[in-house]
Amino acid sequence: MNISRTEQRVLHVLALGGRINHSRNGTKVDAILCVTRDGLILSDCTLPVFQRLRRKRLIASSGGGPYRISRLGRLSVRAQVDNQG
Repeated sequence: MNISRTEQRVLHVLALGGRINHSRNGTKVDAILCVTRDGLILSDCTLPVFQRLRRKRLIASSGGGPYRISRLGRLSVRAQVDNQG
């Protein structure tokens, strides 16, 4: 599967325990906020990146909660060095 660098970055944050909070306008998601497990905000996660990840089924929401990485997303993400020291 072809996954861009920004999509990889977002998937890596989600794989480490992050989440994507969203707000809806009717049935469509109109605003998102990608939060790391430490509570920091990832600015690379934009609405078009979110939509591509959702279309590829790499992220999923359960019961109206925040979006998290799916099983397919975990299998698709490439390993990266964890930069926490």
